[in-house]
Amino acid sequence: MYVAVKGGETAIRNAHRLLDDRRRGDRSVPSIGLDQIVEQLALAVDRVMAEGSLYDRELAALAVKQARGDMIEAIFLVRAYRTTLPRFGYTRPVDTAAMLVERRVSATYKDLPGGQLLGPTFDYTHRLLDPELAGDASVPEPEQRSEPMEAVMRVSAILANEGLIEADGELPQDHRPGDITREPLEFPLERDTRLQALARGDEGFLLALAYSTQRGYARSHPFVGEVRIGEVELELEVPELDFAVPLGSIRVTECQMVTQFKGSSKVPPQFTRGYGLVFGQSERKAMAMALCDRALRASEFGEDVVAHQRRTRNSSSRTWTTYRRPASSNT
Repeated sequence: MYVAVKGGETAIRNAHRLLDDRRRGDRSVPSIGLDQIVEQLALAVDRVMAEGSLYDRELAALAVKQARGDMIEAIFLVRAYRTTLPRFGYTRPVDTAAMLVERRVSATYKDLPGGQLLGPTFDYTHRLLDPELAGDASVPEPEQRSEPMEAVMRVSAILANEGLIEADGELPQDHRPGDITREPLEFPLERDTRLQALARGDEGFLLALAYSTQRGYARSHPFVGEVRIGEVELELEVPELDFAVPLGSIRVTECQMVTQFKGSSKVPPQFTRGYGLVFGQSERKAMAMALCDRALRASEFGEDVVAHQRRTRNSSSRTWTTYRRPASSNT
């Protein structure tokens, strides 16, 4: 996207008309509907909702269609639209422990209490194109549609009952959560504000950061404590009422990464965690978010903020050099 060049009004109008024409494409092909995008491009819709920080499947589908499938452009459209909406209040904290789970996997326990639930996943599919999807042949209905199961205990709660993982922690009663949609960022960020920024961040960029925390620029090697996808209830406290008003449910992906911690003079040896929570089904994003969150908690545990040694090759002299990134107090 390049906007530095200025054009005349006529040129701009023509460019818009050409964009509309290219967006519609061949008129002999039926126009794609928002319901088709919502139902059949659900993961694209979920990403636009997550990074646009607005949970509305129809609006996200409209943005995908308007952007001709350009995800970054669609996310910008949703973010811009969100800024025009009035804000009525904040919901109560979501209880993800009560999530009606559709998918739940863990690398912590082979025989996970409550069971591993694969759900809809690409994990066990072959990375081969399926020619049958190119045709109009209808996919047969499954013998039984999967429905969200009952709430199951979090893996972190199981580990906590055995005294193996750090506690969730509690916020002071007078703590006011940050809101990066209303307030400018001020560094260093509190963890709640930092998690908001990670939740809205670009998935690809976060994935690169997450790999870097394990493969060269940090010493964090966590494993998946749990990834769960399911429905959670939203409730709003209304001042005139003495009870919370249910607003409905949304689908979210939650991930907790578990990392070994040798302990310190103040903290016994235990597992620590990184956390990720995003709209819709977005495991890559939630996992990358959890990896980055744990890496950014290094100062909490008194860990050295240093990098691994890396070897780089000089192509002209065919020699190798070794360097070490200096520690940064602002990381």
